[in-house]
Amino acid sequence: MYQMNDTIVAVGSPAPESRVIVRISGPETINAMNRILSPPIQRNRGGIFSGSVIIDDELKIGAKVYLFAAPHSYSGEDVAEIHVWTNSSVTEVLMNRLLGMGLRLAGPGEFTARAYLNGKIDLAQAEAVNEIITSSNKFQLAAAEKLLAGRLNETAEKIRSSLLDCLSRIEAGLDFSGEDIEFISRTEAIGKISAVKEELESLLAGSITCEKVADLPAVGIAGAPGVGKSSLLNKLLGRERSIVSDRHGTTRDVLTGVLTLKHCECVLFDCAGLMVRPCSPLVAWPQTILDELAQQAAVEALRNTMVVVFCADISKTDWMRDVEIRRLIEPECLIAVATKSDLADEDESAKRLSALNELFGVEFISTSAKTGAGIELLKKVIDGRIIASTVGKAAGEPQAARQEIALTARHRQAVTEAIELVRQAVEELKIDNDEIAAMLLRAACQAISDIERQNMDEQLLENIFKHFCIGK
Repeated sequence: MYQMNDTIVAVGSPAPESRVIVRISGPETINAMNRILSPPIQRNRGGIFSGSVIIDDELKIGAKVYLFAAPHSYSGEDVAEIHVWTNSSVTEVLMNRLLGMGLRLAGPGEFTARAYLNGKIDLAQAEAVNEIITSSNKFQLAAAEKLLAGRLNETAEKIRSSLLDCLSRIEAGLDFSGEDIEFISRTEAIGKISAVKEELESLLAGSITCEKVADLPAVGIAGAPGVGKSSLLNKLLGRERSIVSDRHGTTRDVLTGVLTLKHCECVLFDCAGLMVRPCSPLVAWPQTILDELAQQAAVEALRNTMVVVFCADISKTDWMRDVEIRRLIEPECLIAVATKSDLADEDESAKRLSALNELFGVEFISTSAKTGAGIELLKKVIDGRIIASTVGKAAGEPQAARQEIALTARHRQAVTEAIELVRQAVEELKIDNDEIAAMLLRAACQAISDIERQNMDEQLLENIFKHFCIGK
């Protein structure tokens, strides 16, 4: 899969950037640099060099070269990074010249793959590199940084050591079964193995899945037509994303925007106002096919939403229709908002807010899209609820994401397998099947070792690194 004897090259900076980084790794790194850099590098150790890169016979451009000599580099090989300020056309000529010298274009993730194969990072850390590169929000970045720090392997190795200690004592007892020697009692073994199982379950339960935080969470604004959802969305986003009208039912489509909060970002959307079937048969339902389609789209969107902001108009005195609408949605997390607080005086608003709280059984946040009252508080609450839903912590703990270990799907599979094997081993020990228990514990150790396998087959390595971008 990977040819470790050749020297690879790739552009390591985003395409639109004027500052271009060309990265080289391999045994011919310094020789290649000396053929294009003026003045040439005079020593074979790391450092920062200034000079000109010779693009062709007529063009030289100023550059800085960062040289990292093996084994003190990211990949464990001689590595050079050429930093130049130029355009894509010049970059293409430079790359063609380097390729013409016998360097090979790096494959996706090949620089990180070499770091792994040369023992500079473990496999979990290699996977974390890609999570950091592709992170789309602060949750994903914080989780990936924790993975890159090696926290997962430290935890897994501690658990595996405990398991191996218990396994070795059980196997020693089997080897000397004819002697009057007890290396570990069955009760003690069950206790130790059960404790390991609890640690594995804690690792699984207290982790963040990389897949869960990869996409921006969705926050939907729900409520009856004319309750002020569109005005609230515009106020939260700080721009006119949704058409606002005094006429009810103006919004028919699902309108979205990205809301930036203190600790995260989310996709905020306002869908058509929800309706309930009228009690009177004389009232048409629905009034138009568009109303019906909008209703279906709204309910479907809210079903797939992490947080729902449910709105009720505080300027009204009858909210029974709102109570019925509330029953249409069953969100994972609900934030109750009283809109249009500017339409009533302070004393009257306080009375109606208390009435809303009692009627719905939740605490409403009083807001006004016109004056901005309560908007910052609402943003803070949304931020906290997203944190709670994403990392499984209590709302209002902004650093929660930084306390968890990130697990990819591969990691979770290995830990889940180990938990089941340990559980079975405990059951076998309870009925005196020590040999079977030992076999299961050995398999559990192997499952934990799969988090960081040194003898990875090429297919699995390819599956991991193919998701990287070239140059990383």
